[in-house]
Amino acid sequence: MKTKAKPAGKRRPPAGSDPTRDKLLEAAGPVFADRGYDAATVREICRRAGANVAAVNYHFRDKQGLYAQVLLRMAGEARIEGMRAALDQTAPPEEILRRVIKARMQGLGANRPPDWHFRMVAREFSRPTPAMSRMIDKVSRPLYEGMLILIGQIIRLPADNEKTRLCTYSVMGQIMLYALAGPILMKLWSGLKMTTEQMERIADHIADFSLAYLREMRDGQPQLEHVSSSRRS
Repeated sequence: MKTKAKPAGKRRPPAGSDPTRDKLLEAAGPVFADRGYDAATVREICRRAGANVAAVNYHFRDKQGLYAQVLLRMAGEARIEGMRAALDQTAPPEEILRRVIKARMQGLGANRPPDWHFRMVAREFSRPTPAMSRMIDKVSRPLYEGMLILIGQIIRLPADNEKTRLCTYSVMGQIMLYALAGPILMKLWSGLKMTTEQMERIADHIADFSLAYLREMRDGQPQLEHVSSSRRS
């Protein structure tokens, strides 16, 4: 006698594999960017995605979880993985810095993020949310610490030295100018099209410009022992 097979339990699909989940993320980004986190409603997001309101709870638990996933998707589209991979490579520090800059700038070329990304970042600058703070700790801080170590190796100073931090911010600032103010820059300079080819040239310029100063500073200062400041007496 054959036993009747029990129906398989309903399982939540893996993240990123469900079309409804993807539609919710695509719809949520512009809504959060235009209205802000507080004013954005799950109902409007679901209406744009053509999904049931319960789908947000199913895939993201709540609005905050959805917002956090939108931020993480933005980070992924910013070629963060490419930067992390470049930092993990074995090569002279100056070459690694050049690769890191190029990895980030490549994401601003032909596959430039949509305009709502800029609006979302602007809102976070004016009114930071807990979700952004968590993403910074999870995504941005490890990259920042890796950059401190890398630039410290180039200028032969500890990663936690103030000069190392200032140099790191200067390099990051050049990249962020194009990443965050691209639409404004294109209005100021009509020749700036931000194509893949132009981003390659700009990446080389940022690397050449930065390395010229880093080398000059390194060669012009007294040779210091490259140890953490925590070991200083």
